[in-house]
Amino acid sequence: MIDRTRLDSLRTAEEERFRESHPRSAELAREADHSLLAGVPMPWMTRWAGSFPLFVDSAGGARFTDVDGLEYVDLCLGDTGAMTGHALPSVASAVQDRAAHGFTTMMPSSDAAWVGEELRRRFGLDRWQFAMTATDANRFVLRFARHLTGRPKVAVMDWCYHGTVDETLAVLDGDRVVPRPGALGPQVDVALTTRVVPFNDLDALDAALAHGDVAALLMEPALTNIGMILPDEGYLARVRELTREHGVLWVVDETHTLCAGPGGATAAWGLEPDLLVVGKPIGGGIPVAAYGMTAEVADRLEGPMRGHEIDVAGVGGTLTGSALAMAATRATLSTALREEDFAAAVPLATRWTAGVAGVIAEHDLPWHVQQLGCRAEYWFCPPPRNGADAAAAIDDDLEGFMHLWALNRGVLLTPFHNMALFSPHHTESDVDRHTEVFGEAVEELLGR
Repeated sequence: MIDRTRLDSLRTAEEERFRESHPRSAELAREADHSLLAGVPMPWMTRWAGSFPLFVDSAGGARFTDVDGLEYVDLCLGDTGAMTGHALPSVASAVQDRAAHGFTTMMPSSDAAWVGEELRRRFGLDRWQFAMTATDANRFVLRFARHLTGRPKVAVMDWCYHGTVDETLAVLDGDRVVPRPGALGPQVDVALTTRVVPFNDLDALDAALAHGDVAALLMEPALTNIGMILPDEGYLARVRELTREHGVLWVVDETHTLCAGPGGATAAWGLEPDLLVVGKPIGGGIPVAAYGMTAEVADRLEGPMRGHEIDVAGVGGTLTGSALAMAATRATLSTALREEDFAAAVPLATRWTAGVAGVIAEHDLPWHVQQLGCRAEYWFCPPPRNGADAAAAIDDDLEGFMHLWALNRGVLLTPFHNMALFSPHHTESDVDRHTEVFGEAVEELLGR
């Protein structure tokens, strides 16, 4: 239904509008190109809509202002890193206090036990440890799983993403496990380390685990990094049964699905993982992640964790569990990501979903929108059931136009997806502004 010539013309016009509106960002982008690889401090910052990165001056609550003085409704929120909203006063105060008393000593701070108890309360797992990122936490728990089971492989979902963990950058090509497109310099053939199964396919999971060489199944309870894909009714309960039947540790990555509630999908849906990882949201913007485990798993790890050579076991890091990270996490979990916060944020996601669905229905488009907690996303296709279907439906040109159109009108969506994340700092008018902008974009695309 989309005229591609018209789409190209509209995209060109939006690119010109972007360049004219952001002269200072353009200047900083040229300066950064002299010293930074690809002109950015982290590679995927090149993926934003626009012909150069948007440079941010300040952020607070659900908004940010760029270096050209333009203000935006932020529906990305640091791709979950600022899910609490930007510049939480409690976190700012805790960080300021820790700055006056030392950020890191390689010893526990008084906040550590409080944080552990709060994570235990929220997620229901008995023991906890910390990491700098969810990538690290996932890497650590996979190492633990191989140690505990004596098995060499891990299993993941096709087109999953769990950070820069080598074993997880794998997809299916027919029945072969191959590196995910775009993965640079795999250290080994991923077929040697990983079994890959489609999301929502229980027969494929059963067959993969039946080989007897899988230590752990690492998965999100709903895929979020190839777009949002919800589990079929009863799927996760059967996943739990199959992992137990095959002696496989079940690891749930809640870094993005924390949007389902204070204890993520694990608490909201009554899941029973052996291990759980949660990352960036819990620190209010300060780098920190955590991984929890059942009492049974913890008991089996107690010996190695207290061993003389634990410092070279392949887990941890000098800045991991620092006083700064613990202070920020305590401040975040005591003032944000609570029941009352989700009670404010989830209805906004529901309103956003309804607004987008209304535009889609008005124009009789074969598109779809769905919601998970305080997160929602629209697709240019019917809802996919697995990662391969989602990957096949990606329309980079159309997505790029929609994002740039919104950005040029003061609304920032999450890059790589058509996804919005809501915090208690957003308002109904923020939601309605997106609906208005989305509707205008569709009308322009269809020439109506």
